Amino acid sequence: MAERKIIVVKIGTSTLVGDDARSDRAYLDSLAEQLAELHSAGWAPIVVTSGAIAYGMEVLGLKERPADIPGLQAAASVGQVELSRAYADSLARVGMKSSLVLLTRHDTASRSAYLHARDALERLIELDVVPIVNENDTTSVEQIRFGDNDTLAALVACLVRAQLCVIFSDVDGLYNGDPSDAASCRLENVGRITPEILGVAGGVGSSLGSGGMLTKVRSARVLMIAGIPLIICHGREARALPRIVDGEAIGTRFAASDVPHEITNYKLWIALGDTAKGELVCDGGAKAALIEGGSSLLAVGVKRAQGSFDAGDIVDILDEDGYLFARGKVQASSDEIALAAGHSQAELKANAVLSHLGEHELIHRDELVVFE
Repeated sequence: MAERKIIVVKIGTSTLVGDDARSDRAYLDSLAEQLAELHSAGWAPIVVTSGAIAYGMEVLGLKERPADIPGLQAAASVGQVELSRAYADSLARVGMKSSLVLLTRHDTASRSAYLHARDALERLIELDVVPIVNENDTTSVEQIRFGDNDTLAALVACLVRAQLCVIFSDVDGLYNGDPSDAASCRLENVGRITPEILGVAGGVGSSLGSGGMLTKVRSARVLMIAGIPLIICHGREARALPRIVDGEAIGTRFAASDVPHEITNYKLWIALGDTAKGELVCDGGAKAALIEGGSSLLAVGVKRAQGSFDAGDIVDILDEDGYLFARGKVQASSDEIALAAGHSQAELKANAVLSHLGEHELIHRDELVVFE
């Protein structure tokens, strides 16, 4: 592990299939050649792939993506076999071994299961195997889905502390406007995720896949605080991976100039391992204290709670404009926070019902991830 640098490569459905929406084995062969070139240069690749449903549709002879959950699950089940075989065949041609790793939110919401997934991936790398990671669409339901493999790629990159993450897309990066507009320009480097950056990323993905540019930029936000550069580029760019690791500027590169906050593996799990159960809206003073002062979150800085959650759940933290700037593990339920919001610790201690909240923070700094 110490001798190799780890690169996570996410490949979307629109990259894996041709214009006729059928599997493109020639592309997989070319991808395998790129991975072999990286491997020879000292990199250990992990592939996060989409495409199981599209491959299943082809095998089953379906012309349109199923609209019902059982239909999608059936297509994913059939397609995952074909997709895994295709990867294995292409990698075998260049002398590389592959494995299949299927994950759902259920596998990462538990801290223990999260660490077991990390251990398995690291052992596969030690064995010189290319892990092919996908969401388990056959068993996942809406409540435990990642929703897109951009998030899954970021999670995997954080799990193994990768040196680089690359997302192959059907566009060649992030633009400052609609990519189809000739007046729009591609952004080559992004050093900070701002509300403006999130705004220009608000488009939707292709009809075959489930992710859009917004999910990619949200994934970049977590990777940047983890100190892992992310590059979004067109998946059909010739020899994209070797050129990227050689330092050529391709696509849009997301990399923070520094990592201002200590990001432990535990905090990365909070950031990506579980879905947020609700939201806390904070005032400007609390936002400044969290970003600039390295503080914990107290009830006095909270304006209101949104959604229903329990103590111990993961929640998003928003400012009064609705901008998400942090995430943490909350120590009180939404009902309790509805009563405690805006009150000082002294006021809470003096209240017979809420006195227990006056003894500790709503979210301790050690269980808080700030995206700024």
